[in-house]
Amino acid sequence: MKRYFSLKKEGRSAQLDIYGDITSWPCDESDMSAAILSRQLEEIGDVDEISVHINSYGGEVKEGLAIYNALRALKARVKTVCDGMACSIASVIFMAGDERVMHEASLLMIHNAWASGSGNAAELRKQADDLDVITDASKAAYLSRTSIDAEELTALMDAETWITPEAAVDMGFATSVETWGADAGPSQCARRALVALASSQSSSADDEDPDDADEADPDDGEGGEEPDEPDEPDKDEEDGEEPDEALQRLGRFFNAINR
Repeated sequence: MKRYFSLKKEGRSAQLDIYGDITSWPCDESDMSAAILSRQLEEIGDVDEISVHINSYGGEVKEGLAIYNALRALKARVKTVCDGMACSIASVIFMAGDERVMHEASLLMIHNAWASGSGNAAELRKQADDLDVITDASKAAYLSRTSIDAEELTALMDAETWITPEAAVDMGFATSVETWGADAGPSQCARRALVALASSQSSSADDEDPDDADEADPDDGEGGEEPDEPDEPDKDEEDGEEPDEALQRLGRFFNAINR
């Protein structure tokens, strides 16, 4: 099972995994709070780089801000990687990376701080004002990394925006996109091209008029004209293979090489 927090050191580098809710109320012994994380970061000693892998819907703002600031304070180079989703306060932690990598199938989500509450009108108005201040803390983290201005960021957060990897790079939330399966593209393109070629050849064969061969009778030739040479046998017919069979062979071939 992937731990909510896990930290491991290998030589001069360390890896931190944040896979789950960011909370000050651990559900079991595998969970960890920001306070425990900070102590662990101190215990790993001197490293050159820490990779932080994130897949989280978010959680408590105070815990997330503490993790963000602890990572920013490190002397080591920090690389954050969005393995799935980095939503809400988890996207703020993502901003802690000097290098911020998103996988091609991953997402960020940013929005304003929210809370549930009860009380009289004055208390609820104060809570709304407090949420604006809390949101400003997250904005500061985003603006320290992104290339957009405060007005555009505010509009995105007001709309609770999901951000694709490409858009994240364009706006500066991420520095790069990690892609997978680069070798699969050409083989799929080749499959489509060859199947299209085989289909066109099949269509050409179907469009030929079988009566064309009967238009000129060599026995009725006038003016001493010699009869036409017989046509070359069709390769598919010569091999005993119909166009549909050729398509099937192509399909089996590409299925085999793509395994």
